[in-house]
Amino acid sequence: MGKSPAKTRAVVGLVPSAGQAQRLGGLPFSKELFPVDVSDDPDVHVPKPVIEFLLENMRASGIDRAYIVIRDGKWDIPGHLGDGSRFDMSLGYLMMGRPFGVPYSLDQAYAHVSDCTVALGFPDIVLRMPDGFRACLARQEQTGADVVLAGFPADHPSGVDMLDIAANGRVNELVVKPATSSLSHTWGLAVWSPKFTSFMHEFLMAEELPAVSRRELHVADVFNEAIAAGLNVRVEIVSDRPYVDIGTPGGLARFSRNRGRHLAENSGQVMIDNSVIPERKPD
Repeated sequence: MGKSPAKTRAVVGLVPSAGQAQRLGGLPFSKELFPVDVSDDPDVHVPKPVIEFLLENMRASGIDRAYIVIRDGKWDIPGHLGDGSRFDMSLGYLMMGRPFGVPYSLDQAYAHVSDCTVALGFPDIVLRMPDGFRACLARQEQTGADVVLAGFPADHPSGVDMLDIAANGRVNELVVKPATSSLSHTWGLAVWSPKFTSFMHEFLMAEELPAVSRRELHVADVFNEAIAAGLNVRVEIVSDRPYVDIGTPGGLARFSRNRGRHLAENSGQVMIDNSVIPERKPD
């Protein structure tokens, strides 16, 4: 029996990092470099930029190449990460094109990943497992799904995309930031095939550019369009604990309140280390 297409395709990480972090009050550095303390000793600070959790997770899942999409002014990200050799990875940097939401940033990599399996991760999320992509890649290989979402329990549904999941594991719909919800899980990572990469590219090329009065397009919107078009979008539950998103004020506050708790299995105590944030000088 021959190998499945998913098994033979190269897997490439994709990391959207073009946001302005306006919700965090104007940090003096890119939010992807927000320092997280990984020391087991409360009297010793060992800061690690939050994006490194994602890169280490990719590498532990067998992914050794990734593109990071940035915008003008976020040169501190490539300045810190370099070529990726520190993570045993090869990193490339792409400039954001149309500034209308994360899907447009992801599509900036189209020419580079159109024939690959894509592994999407967000650089301001701290995961609670060392290799979160591995199970999703295995599920995609097993089922031939076009998209596999990594499912996590949702502890604040109004701030995430809630998953309406069928009994067979297929996703019926993603509900974007509902005020209330009876659903239980959200997603935090994704892997997808070239079929979805092409679908998203064609959809965005045909999409009317967002008006000022419209909200920006979410990745969940594109997943929903793909589901409506008949693509196979599935979920793989990868954790029984919520992930921690420090890219929003609410997530950052929850993370700070958990100072000293073990939030990542592979990095001891994980906590926000406010002592290493550079003081912002007055203009």
